[in-house]
Amino acid sequence: MAKGRRTTHRSSSGTKLYAVRDAKGRFKDIQTYERAHRADLKRKAKKEG
Repeated sequence: MAKGRRTTHRSSSGTKLYAVRDAKGRFKDIQTYERAHRADLKRKAKKEG
């Protein structure tokens, strides 16, 4: 199973968004860049130790 890769988009109002797609290429989740980035910073990488 492949990891859920995120692609960046912009909404009509100009807000930066992350879109996660499923295996068939359909949108699974769309979240704001700020919320996703904050969650990424809280999570520790496996390689970090």
